[in-house]
Amino acid sequence: MSYSFLDLAYDVLKPATQPMIYQEIWQVAHEEGLTAKLGTTGKTPWQSLGARLYVEVRDNQDGRFIKVGSRPTRFFLKERASELPADAISKLEKEAGRKTEKRTEYHERDLHPLLTYYANSNPSFNRGRSIYTKTIMHEKSTKGGYNEWIHPDMVGFYLPIDDWRPNVIEFNRLSDNNSLRLFSFEIKKGLTKANYREAYFQAVSNSSWAHEGYLVTVDILQDDEFLAELERLASSFGIGIIQLDPADIDGSRILYPARGRASLDWETINKLCEQNRDFDKFLQDVRIDYESKRIHRAEFDEVSKDIGKYIKDKMKIEQGGGAYR
Repeated sequence: MSYSFLDLAYDVLKPATQPMIYQEIWQVAHEEGLTAKLGTTGKTPWQSLGARLYVEVRDNQDGRFIKVGSRPTRFFLKERASELPADAISKLEKEAGRKTEKRTEYHERDLHPLLTYYANSNPSFNRGRSIYTKTIMHEKSTKGGYNEWIHPDMVGFYLPIDDWRPNVIEFNRLSDNNSLRLFSFEIKKGLTKANYREAYFQAVSNSSWAHEGYLVTVDILQDDEFLAELERLASSFGIGIIQLDPADIDGSRILYPARGRASLDWETINKLCEQNRDFDKFLQDVRIDYESKRIHRAEFDEVSKDIGKYIKDKMKIEQGGGAYR
């Protein structure tokens, strides 16, 4: 009998000290090497895990799991239900609130090096490719008023210069030239019911020109209906959502994948070049790199060699823990 998502959840929850949301179950399973036993090839296996658990609790009264709370839903083993104190959920909610408060002691732009590191180093996002980013400074735009709805916070690109043989790269230029991939990122510190629509549609407005566009954030309200709404927006409009985790930067993940585009919006790209010299220079540097068949890394955002130290010193957050004092 093959190892299932429910078997994975059981193995994680059996020694757990408290109920867990499905994303936490997946993260623990990944750290303990249990996810490799599944053999799944899906892009968002944690979503599959969540779906299996919700259906199992709803439809199988004799199953192994129980649902604890609803904002967000947490799961625990039925056989251990007697171990839960009456105030378990209120304690978890208070703990989550304290974590959120600690994570707000930094500026939005402090997250840029984290995204640069994630895009370049995280295989769940880049699939083993070297993706480089560039911060676009809104204050350098020539026209005011609506710049935050036109310019992304960061852009990125991938060229297979280190992955393909020179003759293949040259032949690609002579044919369809589809090797280049451009990425656009809108960054917010957190998403709540008060700001998510403005944040998401700002990302739609300033990222729809690229092959892939993302809304990037750290703190996301853990509420089932809220998360379902974010998933609906991502499915409807194609802008993905990335959650950065400063306390475990390598555990950052794509919550909802972007819908890739085969072509670029050249009119919008031209408008961006006209209004912002950072973006214009970004395209110039990418063109030079393609023609020279060499990535000039100094022209793009630096990939931190010790991202943990940056997070600790700049954001006051320890890797593997919470905010430090």
